[in-house]
Amino acid sequence: MNRATELLVYLVSAILFIVGLRRLQSPATARSGNAISGVGMLIAIVATLLVAEIVSPMVIVAGLLVGGALGFWVARTVKMTSMPQMVALLNGFGGAASLLVGGAEFLKSELVGEQIPLDTGITIQLSLLIGAITFTGSMVAWAKLQEVMTGKPIVFPGQKAVSALLFLGVLAMSAYQLITPDSLLWPFYGVVVVSLLLGILLVIPIGGADMPVVISLLNSYSGIAAAMTGFVINNSVLIISGALVGSSGIILSQIMCKAMNRSLANVLFGAFGAAGPTGSSKSSAGLSVRSVTPEDAAIQLAYAQSVVVVPGYGMAVAQAQHAVREIQELIERRGGEVKYAIHPVAGRMPGHMNVLLAEANVPYDKLREMDDINTEMDRVDVAVVIGANDVVNPAARTDTSSPIYGMPIINADHAKSVIVLKRSMAAGFAGIENELFYNSKTSMLFGDAKQSLTKVISEIKQL
Repeated sequence: MNRATELLVYLVSAILFIVGLRRLQSPATARSGNAISGVGMLIAIVATLLVAEIVSPMVIVAGLLVGGALGFWVARTVKMTSMPQMVALLNGFGGAASLLVGGAEFLKSELVGEQIPLDTGITIQLSLLIGAITFTGSMVAWAKLQEVMTGKPIVFPGQKAVSALLFLGVLAMSAYQLITPDSLLWPFYGVVVVSLLLGILLVIPIGGADMPVVISLLNSYSGIAAAMTGFVINNSVLIISGALVGSSGIILSQIMCKAMNRSLANVLFGAFGAAGPTGSSKSSAGLSVRSVTPEDAAIQLAYAQSVVVVPGYGMAVAQAQHAVREIQELIERRGGEVKYAIHPVAGRMPGHMNVLLAEANVPYDKLREMDDINTEMDRVDVAVVIGANDVVNPAARTDTSSPIYGMPIINADHAKSVIVLKRSMAAGFAGIENELFYNSKTSMLFGDAKQSLTKVISEIKQL
């Protein structure tokens, strides 16, 4: 493959990446956008291996078959509740790949005694630093989401100072490697080890309630690390794709922070979620909740003209999205209207609820963003909250002592009546009481969401 052909192939790949990313903006076109980007990546991988003549064509085919089969198996078998963990792992693998490529280029130059140009040396150091942080940070995020370790913030005295000193140490060792002609390897290994430790220290103080932002941010890191690696090996398509992932991840992280009315720095260093179950100044002592049976819930829903479903992580845990869609169809057959209110940080990763509802074939035009649906909530007959906690908690508007005060929420309490499906009265990931549960308009339907909704479906059919 000559240089002109190589550039043309990389240009086609870059165009496919951009078009695919553009189509990911809407749930209606997201699937095709993902496929288009995948084709672009396949073309880029094959072209790169052929240009570099790293391995024979047969080995390329074998690698694609094995990797493709493994990816297909993982994508088909992973549970929807485990999708955030898989995304965290994929981010981590991307960071590890950048770390390995950057490290290999550095060691190769040292082995043959070549002097690394300053610009290449800088990008190598960046790929080591960002790749290592992405890898270990993503592993910690996976462990928190998988509940291998606690989802609460892990903090210790002087933690920020320790992290700052380690970061300065990385900068010092990186600068030493760039300016010294000596072939000393200890600074290289020092940068790698300290960067890996930094990734752990940066994520352990972040609570589970902030995991959607962390997943998005780590995805951005993996893209930036890939772009740095592209500069190292002089691969234009890797630079373009890494820049696209990095910039889009940062933008998404900022959007999600705005949805929580918090800054990115506050998410990274604020240890949100450290408050215990009584994080709010208001206590539930003396308050009572009103429970409802599936039969009563069925009557409310069957005769409602306007219903808004607010999905949360509890819906994913119960795998209740298919039952929700069936109830939607039953209500619509009786002349009612059903919409879905999607909060930007509902679930454990960006777009988690959109993915769940798409899996159940819920029409895309029924999904409403928070700002749009809130203008309609006063006219809604029944708001059905399924496994959501913090994103519907009125304390965000009323309780100045609450850790979520100021966070925009879905105004479920403005509906004429509210049905909340939960297993128990346990607090959400923010670890605070939810005032909505004690509202006079709220009825609690306790139990597994899927089982409860199945009973509601049976009752509606008999009406």
